[in-house]
Amino acid sequence: MTAPIERQRRRTTQSATIRDVAALAGVSPMTVSRVINRESTVRAETRALVETAIRNLNYAPNPAARSLAGSAPARIGLLYDNPSTGYLSELLVGALDESSRTGAQLVIEKCSASELAGATLTRLLRTGVDGLILPPPLCESPQVLAEVRAAGAAAVAMAPGGESPDMATIRIDNQAAAYELTRHLLALGHRRFGVIKGHPNQSASQQRLDGCLKALAEAGIDPAACRVEQGFFTYRSGLEAAERLLTTGQRPTAIVAGNDDMAAAAAGLAHRLGLDVPGDVSIVGFDDTSIAANIWPALTTIHQPIAAMARAAVDLVLAEIRRKRGGAGEPRQIVHPHTLIVRESTGPAPIPT
Repeated sequence: MTAPIERQRRRTTQSATIRDVAALAGVSPMTVSRVINRESTVRAETRALVETAIRNLNYAPNPAARSLAGSAPARIGLLYDNPSTGYLSELLVGALDESSRTGAQLVIEKCSASELAGATLTRLLRTGVDGLILPPPLCESPQVLAEVRAAGAAAVAMAPGGESPDMATIRIDNQAAAYELTRHLLALGHRRFGVIKGHPNQSASQQRLDGCLKALAEAGIDPAACRVEQGFFTYRSGLEAAERLLTTGQRPTAIVAGNDDMAAAAAGLAHRLGLDVPGDVSIVGFDDTSIAANIWPALTTIHQPIAAMARAAVDLVLAEIRRKRGGAGEPRQIVHPHTLIVRESTGPAPIPT
C-alpha cells in the first residue's frame, strides 16, 4: 500500500472530508461532489478514481452533517406556492443543483401564504432550518415577511419587485425587460396592443405593465388605448383574458402576456378562433420556461434565468446565515440580467384591410 493512502487512512479516524477524497483521487472537490450525486458528466475513469478514494477513506457524505464556516450545519428551507409548473421546475433544478454543490441540505415545502405564516414556518425553524428561500409570491406576502422577520431567520427573497432594507434579494428589472419586449413589437409595426397582466399579489405584474406602457408612450401611442385584462399567471386565466381581447372590441395585433403560461393560452385560443400566429396576432410571454419553446409557434419571451437565480439564492442565503451569525454587513441586493428571446410567435403587424 502506498504512503499517501496510509496517511489518508490515518486521517479517517478524524472524519475524512470531501477535500481529502479529492486530494487522494487527484481531482477537484467539485468533481467528487458530481460523482457522489451521480451526475453523468464525469468520465468513467475519473469516477472510478473517486469511488476508490471514497472506499479507502471510508468517506460517508452526509450533507446534513456538514458545517457552514466551521459552525452549525447548513439546512435551507425552500418554500413555494407558484401556479406555474414551468417556473417551479426551473426553480427546483437550480436550487437542488447548488445545494448539492455546496453540501447544504435543502428542505422543500409547498405551502400557501396563510399556512407558512403559522404552522409551516414554526415547524421548519424547530427542525433546525438555518435559512429560508422565498420565491414568488411568498417573497412579497406581508404576512409571510412579518413572520420571517419576527423569527429573526436568515432569508432571501427571490424575484421580488424591488430591494429590501433588511433581507437579501435577487431579481431582474421587470420594467426594463417588458419595455424591451414591447419595443420589439413596435419595431415590427404593431400599434394595437393588448396586455394580460399577472397576478395582483406580485409587484412584478405592475412593473411589467408599466414597462409596456412606457414603450408605447415613447412611440406616440396613447397608453390608455392599450387593452389590459387581468390574469393570474395561470394557463386558464390566460385563456379567459385572451378570449376577452380577441373576441370583443377592436382586436389587438399584439398581445403582451405577463408570463409564458398565459401567453401559451392566448396562442392556443387564437388557433381555436382560426387566427394565424403571428400573421394575425403576435404574442409574447415572459420568463422563458419550458412551455415557451415547446408550443407552436414557439414564444418570443424574456428569459428570466430562474435556475441561475435559484442557484444564486442558495449561495446568498448561506451568506446571510453567516452574516446573521457574525452580526456585520448589510443584506445583498442582486439584479440579474435578462435576455430577449425572439422566436416564431412574433412577426410584422398585419396590413389593414
